[in-house]
This record gives sequence, structure tokens and C-alpha cells, in this order.
Amino acid sequence: MKPAPFELHAPTERPDALDLLRQYGDDAKVLAGGQSLVPMLALRLARFDHLVDVNRIDDLSGITRSNGWLRIGATTRHRAVERSTEVAAAVPLLARATAKVGHFQIRNRGTIGGAVAHADPAAEQPAVCVALDAVMEVAAATGTRDVPAGQFFEGTWATAVAPDEMLVAVRFPVWDGRCGFAVEEVARRHGDFAIVGVLCGLVTGDDGSVSRAALALFGVGGTPIRVSAAEAALVGGAGIDEVAATAVEQIDPTDDLHASAAYRRKVAGVLVGRVVARALEEARSA
Repeated sequence: MKPAPFELHAPTERPDALDLLRQYGDDAKVLAGGQSLVPMLALRLARFDHLVDVNRIDDLSGITRSNGWLRIGATTRHRAVERSTEVAAAVPLLARATAKVGHFQIRNRGTIGGAVAHADPAAEQPAVCVALDAVMEVAAATGTRDVPAGQFFEGTWATAVAPDEMLVAVRFPVWDGRCGFAVEEVARRHGDFAIVGVLCGLVTGDDGSVSRAALALFGVGGTPIRVSAAEAALVGGAGIDEVAATAVEQIDPTDDLHASAAYRRKVAGVLVGRVVARALEEARSA
């Protein structure tokens, strides 16, 4: 298949890109890494009259740390995130999850902004955003606004970004203290989207008890799912099996050609147990 005809725009300044989005609205789509968009266009699962290639806009890329936050520009490649020592030190969960994104060829070209804005419910980075309460910087010609991750993802391939807006950066809070992080997923083949994925971050006190927990699942609903009751159980001193059971109660997966809902629940419980155990071990040995 080949994509339907479109006009390609390649602005070099952010205001020019935003003007194009304001001008063309629903008929335009931002092109960053293109690792999800281009196949959808080729299969004609999506069609746009105008593509706005933002790769030449320098201020949309880069990694900076300031005032307890790590800010990553939208066109920063997955490979840069995966290999960044600053990301590994400030937001370890993001670095570890990014290493599981597709194959290395995908990570060489794909971008964090593209992955987050695409909002595939089986993708790793949107789940990290939800788990860690990341903040999305969304820009339009009229100004920029912050959108919390919990309000950003609205459904499969659907976000709070309006047609005349684009995601320009994601900010992740930097955790302090004795921290532990872990991510696990099950896929049909290496590099495939996850059938079920779970990621965990937690902080323990000197006595080993959990004082803070973040637990999110992906591939089991239309958006990444933060299992707050399981987090509360973990902070309250519940055992790993109880935490896993509580997490499974908070999801409602559906059957599809990849797996049944029952299989997803079963795998989710196992993976929750694994990531919690690994994160606890890391935090307590910190």
C-alpha cells in the first residue's frame, strides 16, 4: 500500500509549525519520528492532507534537568533517552522502559514525543508518564499549557492535544530517597507491542517499609492504567500477593486476537508481583 497524497511542510521554527497547524486544523498531522504514523498512512488507516515535519526545529529536542524535574523535548530520539546517563540517574524507570521500545532501528528514529502523542495503550513511555505523574507541555500559536499525564491520555490513539496544538516536551519529576524501579512486559515476539506490561517505582524508608509507590499497567485497556488501590496497599504494608490481586481487580481488559481478557488478568498479576519484588529489592539495597 501507499499513502494517500499529502503536502509535506518542513518548518525550521516552532511558530511556523504552529501557524501551519492553526491554518490546516484537522487536515494536518505532526510528523516526528514517523515510526507509527508512516505505517498507518501507508496502510491508509489514517489520512491527512498536510504533514508538518518538525525534525528541523532545534528547540524541540534535548534533555535538561532543573528544579527537581527532567525535561525532554518532543523530538528527542528514543535512543538518546535510552543511552542518556542523566535520564538513567534522574528517571531510571523511563530509561529502562525505553530500552523495551520496539527494535533498535525503531529507537534510532522514533521520538518520545511521537510515542506519547500517538497514545498507543500498549506502549511503554505513556505508561511511564502516567505512573510518574509527568507533565506534558502542549503548545499552540496562542501559547503553551501544561497537561498532567492523568488527563492527557483519553483513549486509544486519543489525547488532549487539539488539532491546532502539538506536544513540545514532557517533564518528569525526579524522585529522591531510597528508590527502586522495575518494568516487565509480555509480547508475542521481541520488539512487538506488549500484550501486558507493568512498571513500578517505589521509595522505602530506612526500615525497608514503602513510603511511596507508583504502579501502572499497559496493554490492558484503552489507556495506561494507574492502579491506585494497589499502590495504597503497598504503602500500607500489604504483601506482594495481596498487592498483585488488588491491581488485577482494578483492570478490565478485553478479548482480542492477541490474547483473552482472562489471560491478560493472569499475566498482569504475575508481572505485578515481579516488578514489585524487584523494585523493593533495589530500594532496600540502595
